[in-house]
Amino acid sequence: MRAGGGRPPRAADMKKDVRILLVGEPRVGKTSLIMSLVSEEFPEEVPPRAEEITIPADVTPERVPTHIVDYSEAEQSDEQLHQEISQANVICIVYAVNNKHSIDKVTSRWIPLINERTDKDSRLPLILVGNKSDLVEYSSMETILPIMNQYTEIETCVECSAKNLKNISELFYYAQKAVLHPTGPLYCPEEKEMKPACIKALTRIFKISDQDNDGTLNDAELNFFQRICFNTPLAPQALEDVKNVVRKHISDGVADSGLTLKGFLFLHTLFIQRGRHETTWTVLRRFGYDDDLDLTPEYLFPLLKIPPDCTTELNHHAYLFLQSTFDKHDLDRDCALSPDELKDLFKVFPYIPWGPDVNNTVCTNERGWITYQGFLSQWTLTTYLDVQRCLEYLGYLGYSILTEQESQASAITVTRDKKIDLQKKQTQRNVFRCNVIGVKNCGKSGVLQALLGRNLMRQKKIREDHKSYYAINTVYVYGQEKYLLLHDISESEFLTEAEIICDVVCLVYDVSNPKSFEYCARIFKQHFMDSRIPCLIVAAKSDLHEVKQEYSISPTDFCRKHKMPPPQAFTCNTADAPSKDIFVKLTTMAMYPEDHYRDRLSRDMGHTDRIENLRKIWVFLKTTFHARLRCMCTCNRCTFCICQNFLNSDLLQSVKNKIFTAVLNRLRARVAEWGAMLLADDEGSITHLSTFSVEDSIFMESSQGLLFLEARHVTQADLKSSTFWLRASFGATVFAVLGFAMYKALLKQR
Repeated sequence: MRAGGGRPPRAADMKKDVRILLVGEPRVGKTSLIMSLVSEEFPEEVPPRAEEITIPADVTPERVPTHIVDYSEAEQSDEQLHQEISQANVICIVYAVNNKHSIDKVTSRWIPLINERTDKDSRLPLILVGNKSDLVEYSSMETILPIMNQYTEIETCVECSAKNLKNISELFYYAQKAVLHPTGPLYCPEEKEMKPACIKALTRIFKISDQDNDGTLNDAELNFFQRICFNTPLAPQALEDVKNVVRKHISDGVADSGLTLKGFLFLHTLFIQRGRHETTWTVLRRFGYDDDLDLTPEYLFPLLKIPPDCTTELNHHAYLFLQSTFDKHDLDRDCALSPDELKDLFKVFPYIPWGPDVNNTVCTNERGWITYQGFLSQWTLTTYLDVQRCLEYLGYLGYSILTEQESQASAITVTRDKKIDLQKKQTQRNVFRCNVIGVKNCGKSGVLQALLGRNLMRQKKIREDHKSYYAINTVYVYGQEKYLLLHDISESEFLTEAEIICDVVCLVYDVSNPKSFEYCARIFKQHFMDSRIPCLIVAAKSDLHEVKQEYSISPTDFCRKHKMPPPQAFTCNTADAPSKDIFVKLTTMAMYPEDHYRDRLSRDMGHTDRIENLRKIWVFLKTTFHARLRCMCTCNRCTFCICQNFLNSDLLQSVKNKIFTAVLNRLRARVAEWGAMLLADDEGSITHLSTFSVEDSIFMESSQGLLFLEARHVTQADLKSSTFWLRASFGATVFAVLGFAMYKALLKQR
C-alpha cells in the first residue's frame, strides 16, 4: 500500500468547489499573498483588498475549482466578515512572523470569532499562515505549536514569503487539502488515534478486500486493493517494505505473510500522523464514503430507470458475485450458511437485513440454515420486489468495487414490457410471480411451503411470528431453470390493483370445506375472467374427505364452463417432499400465457378455423375476379365481362342469400338460447361475455358492402351447410370461366 496515488481522489468531485477566506490583522500581507500567487511575482503596489479570484479546476492539484477571498478590515464591516465566514470552506489566519501582536491576535480574536460563527460539531478547518519569513532568520513554529495543540480545528501551519514567493503554492494546496481531506473525521489529536467512525469504515473496507475471508490481506489481495484505489500495482519489494514497517511497530500486524486488520488500521494511522490524509480519504471515497464517513446515496442508490410493465432481475454477473460471496462465508463447506456465518456476512452492513421470516421464504436444510439455492432465491426475490433495496445491499457488499463496475446498477437486468412478450409469444424473463388466492385456512400456506419442499410435518414446526407471505424457488420448465415467486394474498372482498398484477393466478380451495370454493369463483369473475392472466384452480387438502361445495356448479363444471384446466388435486400431507407438478404447471402457464388464452378461445369458439377459411374463400373470389382482371373493351364477351355478369347473376345472388339466411337464423336462435341461460343462471352475479377477437367473426360481403357478424356459437351443421353452398358457387364460377375461355379459343380458330 502506497501513501500516494496515481489517480486523483475519486470523490474530490463531490466538492463542487473550494472557497478559501484569508483573514488577519491589517498589514500582515494577506493581499500580497493572493497577488503573488496569481502573478507569480511580488506586486510593487498593493491595493487595500484583492478582488475574489477563481482558479479553474484543471490548474489545481486536486482538480477542483478554487475561490480565494480576501478580507479587509478597512473596507468591510463586521456583518460582511460574518457572512464571508459562513460561506467559506477553509479559513487561513495570516500573521506576520516579525510581529508578535499579530500572533497574539490569532488566539485572542480570530479563532474565537470564527468558532462563534460555526457549529461545534462542524468546525471549519483552519490554516495558520506565517507571512514575511524573509524578514527574519528564525522560525515562529515554537510559538505556534502550542496553539495548534490547543485547537484541533487547526489543520497545519505554513511559513511563507509573498516577496520571495516561498511556499505560496503550498499554502493554497494545504488549504484545498484541508477541505477535501480533513483531519477532523479521521483522527483525534488529543488521544493520538483514529476516531471510531473511521475505524468502522476501514474495518468494512478490510473485510470486503479480504476476498478469501481468512482474516488477512495476502499479496494478491493487497495488489488488487492498491490497483482499484490508486490505479497502480505494488512491486513485490514494496509489498515487503510495507509489511516490514508494520512488523516493526506492532507484533500481530502481519500473520501468515498477510496484513491483518490491526496492521491495516495501523498503516492508515501512520499516514494520518504523517500528514498524508489524502491516502486514507482516497480509500474511503473509493469505497463510497462521504466527508461524514457515511456511504453516499449516489453510491448506494445509483440511477436505474424501470419503465412501466417491466420487472427487475439479477443478471449472470450478479449471480457469479453472489456465488463467490456465499462461498467466502460458507467456511464449513456444507452448502448452507449457519447463523454465525450469516452474521459474519452481514458485518459489512450497518444493520441485519434479513429477519427470521427469510428462513420460511426460501429453501433451508434440515437444521433450518439457508442453503446456496435459498441464498440466491432470496436475492432474486429482493431484486424483483424492491430493486432499490437490492442495490443498497449490493453496495454494502462492495459489488461495484470487487467487480470493477461503475455501480450496482450493472448487476440488474430490466426486462422488456410484458406486452412485447405477448406480441412475440415468447419471454426473456426468468422470474414469474404467482398470486395465491383463497379463503383463510384453505391451504395457501401449505402451497407456499410445498414449493420449498416442506411437507406438513415440517410446516407445523414454523412459528406463527416467523411465517412469510412469500415463497420463491427454482422450477424447471422444458429444461429451463426459472424462478417461481408465490405471494399469499389475504382474503378480501375486493382485490387491490397491486394484488391483481401478476403472471399467473393460483385459486386455492379446501376440498373439506363446503364454503371454500365460492370465494375462488367470485374472485375469478370479478378480476380474472376477462383478463389474459392465466388461472389455475387447486383443490388443496386432497388427502381429506371431499365434500360438495355450496355453489351452483361443481369446481370441475366451473372450470369446464370457463375453459380452464380442471382443478388440480394437491396435498402437502406426505411422507416425503410434496409433489411439484402444480408449480411446473403454474410456471408454464406464466411463461406462455398467450397459449393458454388461445386454448380458452379455441375451446370457446369451437370452429374458429372453419369460419376463417370461409372468409378467406369469399375474399379470394372478390379479389380474383374484380381486382386482378382488367377489361379493355366494351364487347361484353371478354373473360372479365363474362365473369362480371356471372357474379351479378341471379344464381349467385340466390346462393349468397341462402348462406346469409342460414347463418342469421341460427344466430338468432343462439341469442334466444343465451337469453334463456341468463334467466336460468343462479350463480349470483351477471354473466360476463368474453371479449371477441378477429378470429371469432364471420366476414360476409353483400352487394352493398361487407357484413360483419359475431358468430360465437355456430353449430357444425350450419357450417357444413354454408360450406357446401360456398363450394358450389366457387365451382360453378370456375367452371363458367373455363368454359367461356374454351369457347373463345374455338371462335379464334374459326
